[in-house]
Amino acid sequence: MDYLNMIHNSYNSGDHLKAAYDYLLDAAQRSILFMDIMRKRGNIYLDHIHNGKPPVLTFPYENIMDGRDFNPPVNFSLVRIIERRENDKYQADAFEEKRSKPMEFNSHDPKKRPIVIVDPRAGHGPGIGGAKRDSEIGMAINEGHPVYFFLFDADPLPGQTLNDVHNTQIRFIQEVIRRHPEAEKPAVIGNCQAGWAAALIGADRPDITGPLVFNGSPLSYWAGVEGKNPMRYRGGLYGGVWLTSFWSDLGNGIFDGAHLVAGFEDLNPANTLWDKQYHLYSNVDSEEKRYLEFERWWNGYFMLTREEMHYIVDNLFVGNKLEEGRLGLNDRTIDLKNLKEPVLIFASSGDNITPPQQALNWIYKVWGSVDEIKRRQQVIVYLLHDTIGHLGIFVSGKISKKEHKEIIASIDVIEYLSPGLYEMFIDRGDADEQNTVRFEAREMTDILALDDGLEDEKNFESVALVSEFMDRQYRGLISPWVRSAVNEETAKWIRQLHPLRLSRYIFSDFNPWMTPFKLLAPEIKAHRKTVSKDNPFVKLEKEFANLISDNLDLFRHIRDLNQEFCFKAIYGNPWIQQVFQKPVIDDETEVAIACRPEWIDEIEKGGFAEGVVRIMVAAAHVNKSMQRRILKGYDQIVAADERLAKLKKSEFKLLIRKQACILNEDADKALVALAKLIPDPKDREDAFAIAKLITFAGDDIANGQKPLLQRIQQSLQL
Repeated sequence: MDYLNMIHNSYNSGDHLKAAYDYLLDAAQRSILFMDIMRKRGNIYLDHIHNGKPPVLTFPYENIMDGRDFNPPVNFSLVRIIERRENDKYQADAFEEKRSKPMEFNSHDPKKRPIVIVDPRAGHGPGIGGAKRDSEIGMAINEGHPVYFFLFDADPLPGQTLNDVHNTQIRFIQEVIRRHPEAEKPAVIGNCQAGWAAALIGADRPDITGPLVFNGSPLSYWAGVEGKNPMRYRGGLYGGVWLTSFWSDLGNGIFDGAHLVAGFEDLNPANTLWDKQYHLYSNVDSEEKRYLEFERWWNGYFMLTREEMHYIVDNLFVGNKLEEGRLGLNDRTIDLKNLKEPVLIFASSGDNITPPQQALNWIYKVWGSVDEIKRRQQVIVYLLHDTIGHLGIFVSGKISKKEHKEIIASIDVIEYLSPGLYEMFIDRGDADEQNTVRFEAREMTDILALDDGLEDEKNFESVALVSEFMDRQYRGLISPWVRSAVNEETAKWIRQLHPLRLSRYIFSDFNPWMTPFKLLAPEIKAHRKTVSKDNPFVKLEKEFANLISDNLDLFRHIRDLNQEFCFKAIYGNPWIQQVFQKPVIDDETEVAIACRPEWIDEIEKGGFAEGVVRIMVAAAHVNKSMQRRILKGYDQIVAADERLAKLKKSEFKLLIRKQACILNEDADKALVALAKLIPDPKDREDAFAIAKLITFAGDDIANGQKPLLQRIQQSLQL
């Protein structure tokens, strides 16, 4: 009623009709133009599919290596970004034509560090990190760095695994190093999901990476603030990884990236269902180009294999094994403590997909204290933003001009920081001055202050165990029936009937009912009549639009609170926690892998237990390979000797770590010292018997164990 009074008081009866006429004419024209943009969006989607879903990079590039030529093959390729300026500005619209012509590299300083940029593979295609001139790529080129990019195709190769992709990316980085022999090791920038992929490379092969930059990257998957980060609860509410297995079965072994995109859109129904469309409708004369450029990337749904997606969900998002140091890859366990080069993390409080807690808490979980970071000679820097959303972290031109510009300019500088934890601040300069960047030392309490406590993460331990149980039941009882009912044709139909794809088909030229909008739009643009912003009906429209948006936000808020309540009611239940309980690990066994200085000084100190454990560790690590068969025999050996049986399990594990450090420091001296550790002849015979038992645990003596056995015999003077 107040709005009607406003209209009545502002206009006389004649003006009422004119205002209504102007508004209705404008609204009708906007509606037709809006529908024509929807038609163009659908056509762009179809054209994008027809062209093989090429990357949305603005920059031309040269292919360097193709992962499809590897064994095993993967759908990744390494490209080098080529910067060319024509009339001081590169015309992106002519990209396809220019890319086919011979191109020349910029003349870079051969000693300048190359930068490798990796975009997320989370339902969308690559290139969004370089879709604008003002982007990470643009800032890196402006700084004079050679820039490389990991591209990936829409469809993975059959049987492709995350392990295969990981090894391929390592080969790509090695090729970058080969091409720049005078430069320092390449810096790797990972956006969103690509951040944890970069972390895997850095932890697995610290010898090939320079500084690592993680932009909006989740590495602490269970973290979050109560009442604010509902996405972390969904894995538990859906029962864990079994749903991933189900969707992969329906895809005939392929997981549809549209499911991931739908999950992102579901986080903010107000934006998905109303705000984004209304913003286009209300600014239809100026928003068309920006909207269609973004939708070209947003609507390009990329696939993953069953093996890749299952590994990611099971080990990372539900299992949280990377943060806990239990992630198995390449027959090795990935430990983030192995990161040697500086790490720079960019996160935002406005990010509802990767909140700061998920981007930063892993620092505390992995190192525990700043003293440990310093002891391991590590440098960790984080940069926080107050409002920017998830995509804006690596898409926004404003962010690129400021934050990414300074991040890239700081890549070489942070190596000069003393080991420790720092927060990066960017103080904007005046019009004629550059930004000022500073690094302030921080403690773990500064990171933990961003969270409301870590107690709520205990419930997620039960989620991981429930997920494993549900997935085993699904794979054993239901999956065979689903697979038998699906073939490649049915899988394609299921993908094409996804609601996100249907919404593109319906509003394209594929639908003949869209033809009138195609014909009317040019005429309307030629005779466009825009209404004044002061028109009371325009104000009334905006108030109604805000009302719809607010109600959708209210729905989201109630839904999220309900999901959080249900999650806590289920996984906070003592019965669930008792049935699905994580195995208890003694605190004493949580010892840093790094050697303590006092351990090295004890190379000739100890007794029978220390000597036997040293022999066991030496045999187990022959050829730098831990043999499972020897590990399985440890308990039997300990139980067979009274002196060893007296050791608690935690003491025995600590003794193993201690002797491993001593052997690693000086294996020859450690073996020679066995005679001092075990002076009694009878004890030496017992120790040598254990050595023979270990080395002959298999059918044949492993390479290197026979010489080791001889060295032990000589050291014990037998």
